This record gives sequence, structure tokens and C-alpha cells, in this order.
Amino acid sequence: MFLEQKPLHGDRIILVALLIALLVAGCTNLGHGTSLDNTQTVSVATPVVSTDISGTQRPQIAAHQTDSYDTADIARPEQDYSALDFETELQVAQAEKATATQAMATQAAATQAMATQAKENQLLAETQAVAAIKASLLETRRNDNAWYRLQQGMQLNAVDNQRVRVQLKWFLDHPGYLQRVMERARPILPFVLDELESRNLPSELALLPIVESAYQAFAYSHGRASGMWQIIPSTGRFLGLKQNWWYDGRRDIIESTHAAISYLDSLAQQFDGDWELALAAYNAGPGKIRNAVRYNKKRKRKTDFWHLTKIRNETRAYVPKLFALRELFANPEKYQLDLIPVNNQVSYEIVELDGQIDLALAADLAGITVNQLYQLNPAFNRWATAPKGPHRLLLPREKAEQFKLAVAKVPPSKRINWVRHKIRNGETLSHISRKYRTTVGVIKKVNNIRGNQIRAGKYLMVPTATKSLNTYTLSENSRKAAIQNTNRSGTKRIHTVRPGQSLWSISRNYNVTTRALAKWNGIAPIDTLSVGQKLVVWTRASLTQTVSINQTRPSNALHTLRYTVRKGDSLYLIANRFNIRVADIKRWNRVGKYLHPGQKLKLYVDITSQSS
Repeated sequence: MFLEQKPLHGDRIILVALLIALLVAGCTNLGHGTSLDNTQTVSVATPVVSTDISGTQRPQIAAHQTDSYDTADIARPEQDYSALDFETELQVAQAEKATATQAMATQAAATQAMATQAKENQLLAETQAVAAIKASLLETRRNDNAWYRLQQGMQLNAVDNQRVRVQLKWFLDHPGYLQRVMERARPILPFVLDELESRNLPSELALLPIVESAYQAFAYSHGRASGMWQIIPSTGRFLGLKQNWWYDGRRDIIESTHAAISYLDSLAQQFDGDWELALAAYNAGPGKIRNAVRYNKKRKRKTDFWHLTKIRNETRAYVPKLFALRELFANPEKYQLDLIPVNNQVSYEIVELDGQIDLALAADLAGITVNQLYQLNPAFNRWATAPKGPHRLLLPREKAEQFKLAVAKVPPSKRINWVRHKIRNGETLSHISRKYRTTVGVIKKVNNIRGNQIRAGKYLMVPTATKSLNTYTLSENSRKAAIQNTNRSGTKRIHTVRPGQSLWSISRNYNVTTRALAKWNGIAPIDTLSVGQKLVVWTRASLTQTVSINQTRPSNALHTLRYTVRKGDSLYLIANRFNIRVADIKRWNRVGKYLHPGQKLKLYVDITSQSS
């Protein structure tokens, strides 16, 4: 029985062939002599691998290929290369291959990790670069934005209490109000900050016009305070602000800001640097705040603003409003307040003139509207600058040069329109001044009139507006007319003021409040009325219940009179006889176009006015 032999494959076949060749070669050379140095030259047939038909590589012996070996090598004992040895070597080779593969994989992973890290580093660098650019742009915007400049100049300590939080909540609940305020502050804020910085005063004071007027230059309060700093007439005179028919310095952006900041600085000094008391004094007056402090001292109470009790509710809320605004503008991101960019540079230029100029003409020369001119120059009450000055205009910076070149070509005599008026019988300087919307003083000055006497048939030169008075929409008369023409609930009445009447007496007669009557006419409840002044009254009373004669005397001075029309009477004659108005007679009675003798009329006559 023959043993079945398994074919040798691959490396095993080659090794077996080499061993057989070596054995054959060794036996062949045993009979040959040796060289003197005991070295033999052995010819070894180098196996050549050939491929049979089946594709299996077989070793072949090349006849003439030899190698030299040391005899010591030939003498080494033969080794037994069994199948187990081949299997071990194969496993070692496979392990080395696996190790090499693992090493290559590890190196590839390391290379990939390095590439990924490099990419991440590049992205990080790019992100940091973009962030740096954004930060630089933000810093640039902050440096160019007056609101951020305001933040940098804040000096007052933040206050967090219930009164401040109540005001803060109101502002946060009315974001539209804050946006409107910032828009109005745009042309003025940089100038206000300039003035505060020049005096080293807290920049928070630039927020005070928000509390006072919401930065409205034409604001007018029930206490007769005017302008964005809301200065009352007496304080304005004390601070040196001019107030006349042509001009009101309380509304002058430049003059009122100088005056208000000087006043605030002096108040801070009066109250030993306590800005909370100084701010309260700006609102209520320093005397009232000193009295409130003394009241607390006598009762051994704290005398800081937050503990004062003898102050008005308006003043109690006034200071917290400012500190609420301070909190908002100091932390706009916290409260999601979008600050409208306001350039740090003043947006207007001051142009000095040598005399009076019509505002409509000035607007044309500058290439802007009359309204735009009034917004920058709100102190002018009429259609022209004041005859006695100031002869100064604030103009948009980009329009100033154009205006200077244009106005230089207009002689002073042509900067105001002149009318040659012929005096009629019965006319007075007062009549003429009202007709042309000017003053008696101006007419007297330009015509060299010393007294008040004028003669019919003579001529007067009167300065007038170059355009229709409706063009000057922000003059004092136009602003009041716009307020009076506003539609409201009820029936509209026109009341003409008579001697001795006041807002209080007129409001009582129409059964309305004094404050409402003042609001309907754009005036303050304590304003003095002039005879002949027209007032708008909105009332729900019927026509027959409304009486226009006002009780400025004791209540029994107004009498109801039944009058019988006589032959030749007319409404005009009856009105003159009893010192009343034709419109009043018509309102009290249902009368047609003509009166008839014997007709009965109901009249309301003030017996105290019958002698006038």
C-alpha cells in the first residue's frame, strides 16, 4: 500500500529543489582535490522557475550558473525542513505582513488626523480673522456713533429701585417712542455732547431733553415752558435768553443748550454735587427742593432725593425717568434697544449774516424747504429773522457753501420784501402791523416815526414776507393755526377775547376745563390773552345754551335782557349798543337776514362792560 503524497506548493517546492541540488552537488565534489587554502569552488545550479500548462510554477536548474561558497558552509549539517517548519514560517510572514499593514494604516490615520487638524486650524484662523474684522467695524461704528460716545462719558451711578423700574418698563413697552426720540435727536445730540464734554459734566444730561420734550424743539407745556429744554419765561430771562415777537431764545438750539447746561451746572454746585437733587431742582425749582430737604432735616429723615416727600408727583417721577433712560442707553444689548446711528460730527454749520432775511428766501438760496430751515432754526416766530438779531442761521453742512455764495449776490435791501402802504382813514399803526404780520415797532423804525400818529393819504414802507404766509408752516401763527384746526369731538366754536377775559373765565362759561381750552389753542393755561384774540372751543352744548360773554366780574354782572327791535335797528347797531357781538345775537336767537320792528331778541349783557 503506497502512502498518498500531497503536492508541495509554492515556496515549499523551491526549498526542496534547492536542498536536492545542494546534496547532489556535494556528492559530486567529494572526489576532487582541495585547494591550498582549503577553499573549494562549488558549482551550484541556480533553479529557474518555469510555468507548466496548469500555471503552476516549477523550479528548473540552469546548467552554467555557479556561486562560490566557503567550505565551512558546505560542512554545516543538513537541517530538517518539515511541513511544520514551513507552516511556522508562513505564519511569521503573515504576522509581519499584518504588522506592516497595521503600521501603514496607523500612518495613514495619523496623516488624515494631521490633515483634519490643519483644516480645523485654518477654519479657526479664518473665523478669528472674520471676528476681528467685525469687532474692528463695530468699534469704528461705536467711535462714530454719538450714542456710544454718550455711554463713554457717563458719570452718574446707576440706580435700581422700584421707581426707576416703573419708568424703565414704560420705555420698554413703548419702543416706537424711543425710535422717534432718537430720530429727533440726530441733528442735535453731537452738539449737546460737545458742550457737556467741554465742561466735564455727565453725558447722561444729554438724555434730559428726552424727559423734557422728547427732543422736540417746538414743544410747549401747560406751564409755559418752551423748547427742547423746556425753559419757562422767567428762567429764560434769568439765563439771558431773548424772548420777543420775532424770536424766542428758549427754542434756539445753540442758545438754549448753553443756557440749560449752565443752569444745570450751577444747580449741581448749589446742592454740593448731588446730581439727583440738582435734576429735581431743574424740574421744580431750587427753592422747592431746598424746602423739601429742610422738611426732612427737621424730622431727622434722610435728605437724599429718594426720601423727599414734600415734592410734586411730577418731580417724583422726573428723576427716575432720567435714570431709567441711563440704564437703557448704557446697556442697549441687554434690553434689545436698537440704537439709531448718529454721526459724532455736528450735521449743520452756523452761518452769520449782517441783517434780517426772509426765511423762505433763505431756504430757496440754500436749496432746502422752509420746514427744514425751521427745524434747525426753531427760535424764529415769524416769516423772517428778528430785525435786531440774532442774524444767524443753522444750515445743513452740505448746503452751507451754496447758501453763502448765493446770499452774497443778494443785497441786504432785497433780503426782505417791502410793501408801500397808503394810509386810509381810521387806520392806526396797530391795524397796519396786524395786516402785514409785523410789529408797530418795526413799522415805526423803518419809517422814522417817533410817536403813534399817522395821517391818512401818506405812505408807509412795511417789510413783508416774500411768499404766502401759508408757506411758513412752522411759524408761531401757523403752528397755532394747525393746532386750532385739528378735528376733535364736539361742536367747534370760535370765541373772540374781550377786555378782562381769561382762559379760566372763558372755560367756565363753556363748561370746559382750562387745560383743555389751552390745549385746543396751543397755549398754556396761565398765558395772558389779548383783546380780539380768536380761540377755538369744542363743546357738546347746544347752540342755544352757549353764551360767549364771559363772567369776568361777579356772577350777577351778567344779565338776561329781552330787547324789542325798533324801527331802523340792525344787528350791528344792537351789538354796538350793548357791547356784544353780532355772532352772539345770532347764536342766542333764531334770526333771519332782516330784523322786524317789534321782534323780540334775547340778549346776555355784561353790565360791567356797558361803560366801555
